[in-house]
Amino acid sequence: MKKLSAALLLLSSIPATAQQYGFSNKHARVVERDVSTDASGREWFNIHFQTTYIYQYKPSFASAYADTNSLTGAEANANSLTATLYLGARLWKGAEIYLNPELAGGNGLSRAVGMGGSSNGETFRISTASPTLYLARGYFKQTFELRNKHARKVGVLNMQEVESGQNRLAGYEPKNYLRFYIGKLSLTDLFDNNQYSHSPRTQFMNWALMNNGAWDFAANTRGYTYSFATELQLGKMNYKVAAAALPLTANGPDLNTDFGEAISANAEISRAITIKKRPGNIRLLGYYNRANMGNYQKAVAMAYGVVRPDINLVQQAGNSKYGFGLNYDQQLSNTFGVFARIGWNDGQNQTWCFTEIDQTLSLGLSANGSKWKRPNDNIGLAFVVNGLSKEHQSYLAHGGLGLMLGDGRLNYAPEFIGEFYYSFKPLNAGIWFSGDYQFCANPGYNSDRGPIHIFSARLHVAL
Repeated sequence: MKKLSAALLLLSSIPATAQQYGFSNKHARVVERDVSTDASGREWFNIHFQTTYIYQYKPSFASAYADTNSLTGAEANANSLTATLYLGARLWKGAEIYLNPELAGGNGLSRAVGMGGSSNGETFRISTASPTLYLARGYFKQTFELRNKHARKVGVLNMQEVESGQNRLAGYEPKNYLRFYIGKLSLTDLFDNNQYSHSPRTQFMNWALMNNGAWDFAANTRGYTYSFATELQLGKMNYKVAAAALPLTANGPDLNTDFGEAISANAEISRAITIKKRPGNIRLLGYYNRANMGNYQKAVAMAYGVVRPDINLVQQAGNSKYGFGLNYDQQLSNTFGVFARIGWNDGQNQTWCFTEIDQTLSLGLSANGSKWKRPNDNIGLAFVVNGLSKEHQSYLAHGGLGLMLGDGRLNYAPEFIGEFYYSFKPLNAGIWFSGDYQFCANPGYNSDRGPIHIFSARLHVAL
């Protein structure tokens, strides 16, 4: 596995270009041509790479009691490592294909359990910390230009430039388009995007800040799913819908491709807005999941207050979960930006994919370092409050174990998390060092435990 990691690093250092040399008849002038692009600058293929290492440390904290899914009250540390290779190719007009082999190892604090908003978005709820290689993404994308007849008459171009990046080919794309995606990807690639709070590799690390915590988005243990998605871009408006596969079991590694038995439907409407000539976005997300889920109230009733309720014993085909989310980001100046999210789900049936949050509210501020002559540095401060439905609370209070929670009993209180990070970029190269601090009151919605202090160091490299 060490050899495999080294090979990925070596491959990422090879530029996705080749040189062709020719000489004029008068001068021995070397002409360099990038064969990955055509004369217009349109990229036909590219290779990008990222690796992220995170180390976390937690001092001991007050813990009156604990159980299987509790964050340990003792002093603890953990680390994680991911490495991803991004391969992209243009097939024909508007058609692109992307493959992302990924290597992941390590674990979160206490196996990433014990908090609704877990502290490291780069970790998964897995039983082994050994590095594992898998295909994270493999999908096809087709874009069709939607022409504006009026714009053509007055000579307004309907194209905009696109820079080369991870799963993005340099070139030009229409400002208005209809686009289709099919294959394996992460729904978070398409939905719930936010300019200042979306990537645990470069921004906030907490699960409830990188995404809307109340969105139980379809994914296997690693965070990916098979999906068919459609996107429509019209002026300032953007519309997305997607059908996706859910795992066979809660947090399971294998996806259920029988859509008659289980399916996730997602839809989002977003609008680009401008306030005092500063860009911003507002997005409304809705989702509906149907799978063989258990019901919290039925699990408690079956236990009769005598034994511990087990939600897996009351699973029933056709049970569902639905919810909504509102997402906002706004640039305030050349230095500062703000963001906020609100999320809610019905909280009747068990969490199937993401995390045990039924209601969430987050608010944050992000800034670059231009004020102190470090324009490539970034700093962020955010707060999030998470909550559970009454049925979910009752299940945990009776000793039930959920996907991530279960202290044996529960003295319920909303979970409060604050996070602060500083990202330092020492060179023009794609290397970032970050320091991060998180404070959590009532971890796992339990006022009998905590508060918790978590300190993290992060190294991120992108080529």
